[in-house]
Amino acid sequence: MIKKTLFLFFFYFGVIFVCIFFLPSLILPQKVVIYGGKILGFWAKFCLEIFLSVKLNIKGKEKIIKDKKFFIACAHQSQFETFFLQALFDSPVFILKKELLKIPIFGWYLRKIGSISIDRNKITKDNLGFSDQIKNHINNSNRPIIIFPQATRLEVSDRSPFKKGVKRIYEELNIFCQPIALNSGDIWPKNGELKTNKILTISVLDPITPGMNADQFLNILQENIYQEIDRIS
Repeated sequence: MIKKTLFLFFFYFGVIFVCIFFLPSLILPQKVVIYGGKILGFWAKFCLEIFLSVKLNIKGKEKIIKDKKFFIACAHQSQFETFFLQALFDSPVFILKKELLKIPIFGWYLRKIGSISIDRNKITKDNLGFSDQIKNHINNSNRPIIIFPQATRLEVSDRSPFKKGVKRIYEELNIFCQPIALNSGDIWPKNGELKTNKILTISVLDPITPGMNADQFLNILQENIYQEIDRIS
C-alpha cells in the first residue's frame, strides 16, 4: 500500500510540476512543449521502476520504422502509454477525444503539441475536416500520428473489436502502420489496484505495409495486436 501511495503521489506531483514549469512554453516554439512531453514519458517509467518495482521491457524495438512515413496503432489499457510513447517515438501526434482539449492547462498543452481531436459521439463540422487535418500533418511533418484503435482504455482481457477510424486512416493516408501491443493494464489498470513487481512489456510488431484492402488491414491489425497481448500478459 505504501509503495502504491508513493507512486501516485510522486507521479502526479511530477506531472503538475512539469505542467507549471513549462507554462511559458505555451507561447514559445512547439518543440519546447514537445520536450516537456518526453520528460513526462521518462518520469512515468522512472516512477514505475522506483516505487512499484516494475521492469520495463521493450520488445521488437528494432522494428520501429525509421525511414518512411507511418502511423502508430497502439492498444490502450493505461495512462502509461499516453506518456511513455512520447519518449519511445519521435513525439507522436495524438488523435484523441475532443473533450480532452477542454481540460484546464493540460488541454492547452495537447493543443500546442498539435493533437488532432475528434468528437466520437456525433458528426460535426470539425469531424468533417478530420481527414484533411491528418493529411496536412503527414505532408508537412515527420512526426508520426498515433491512434488507439480501441478508442478508450480497456482491460487486458477485453477483446472488443477495433473502431473503424483506424481503417479509415490507413486507407486515406496510404502509409505504413506500426502496431503496438502492451500489457500496461496488468500493472496500472483503468479500474483496479496498481500492481508491483511485474514486467511491463511494450511489443513493437512488424509494420503493416500500405495498399491492402482496408477491411483486411483492420482484421490483421486487430488479430496481431490481440495475439501478442495474449503472449505477453
